[in-house]
Amino acid sequence: MRHVPHRLATALLLALPLAACNSSAKSDADAKTPAAAQAAPASQPAQTLTSAKGQIRVTQVARGLAHPWSLAFLPDGSMLVTERGGALRRVGTDGAVSAPISGVPKVFATGQGGLLDVVLAPDFATTQRIYLSYAEPGDNGTAGTAVAYGTLAGDALTDVKVIYRQEPKVDGPNHFGSRLVFDGKGHLFISQGERNKRAMSQELDKLQGKLVRLNLDGSVPQDNPFVGKAGARPEIWSYGHRNMQGMALDPRTGTLWQSEHGPRGGDEINLPQAGKNYGWPVITHGINYSGQPIPEAEGKAKDGMEQPFHVWEKSPGVSGMAFYTGRPESPWNDSVFLGSLAERNLIRLTLQGDTVLGEERLLNEIGERVRDVRVGPDGNVYVVTDEEDGKLLRIEPPKAP
Repeated sequence: MRHVPHRLATALLLALPLAACNSSAKSDADAKTPAAAQAAPASQPAQTLTSAKGQIRVTQVARGLAHPWSLAFLPDGSMLVTERGGALRRVGTDGAVSAPISGVPKVFATGQGGLLDVVLAPDFATTQRIYLSYAEPGDNGTAGTAVAYGTLAGDALTDVKVIYRQEPKVDGPNHFGSRLVFDGKGHLFISQGERNKRAMSQELDKLQGKLVRLNLDGSVPQDNPFVGKAGARPEIWSYGHRNMQGMALDPRTGTLWQSEHGPRGGDEINLPQAGKNYGWPVITHGINYSGQPIPEAEGKAKDGMEQPFHVWEKSPGVSGMAFYTGRPESPWNDSVFLGSLAERNLIRLTLQGDTVLGEERLLNEIGERVRDVRVGPDGNVYVVTDEEDGKLLRIEPPKAP
């Protein structure tokens, strides 16, 4: 009998990597066989939840989405939703989910890789162009973050052109980023990860761990900070980043905000400026998942490296980001929302100018990983949950007292 616990522990240890392998295999299988279209549900379940500013109403617009990653609003009120496995779908206001839109580039649907962000071009009304970020497969099992645009024509994406490829492509399933943001001045910002190759974040001849700034056609703006500098990629705007999975432009000021995962501790918000070094992995507020220090880390601060604008010593696993501004009648006016993967909720930061006055957590009762958050044209907040049975939820803000 003394050997039974040992045999049980051994079995459990063997089962853990097997479960992980099964999970990865299922992700790949899902990418190859995406679900068919779903008709509009008979009803959209709703529940009333509490918040610091009053009651909110949360409605399930759609479900059955396979690890949805991002959403974008179309002019007719419907939404484009990416699924990490590689499907791009249209979700109607009635909750109907389309079959996958054809023409989407092939993705590396392994681990954290797959189809990631989707945004409408600034001139979508005339061009019908959309931009996608995704993990692009390379040779010998390598991959890297890429960006393409194409024309949305009904149930197809046509005239697809890849305008950015992270170089060099490397092995591994993690840390692709990625969010896309237009600055309103003819530029596209692309956030990405360092592909879990920590040192690359500090190497300016490589694109891992860099925030990139391009013109809308993929060319390099001549006022980028590293244009013409030997040994540096001209696409780079800022560097020393770990894994940037949230990014948004503050409508009040035009300032770019960006959130990124720390390791174990040290999730950050940064306001990235041209040519600045944000420190990873040399400075960090986190440690390795093993509990050991980051090998390259020298502390939480170092000359020549920027401090985070906002930091969480315990990581909520921050994801998508959206500003809620220009609505003075709303108790949520001047807020920024961030999805939380580890805490399985939605974070709301209260702002006064650029100062964070406080935080609250929403959707704790639902308990799902929030991957993206967007503010709709109707003034409601929309989130997608990163689950096998992922949901698209609409949140109606609290009413003014």
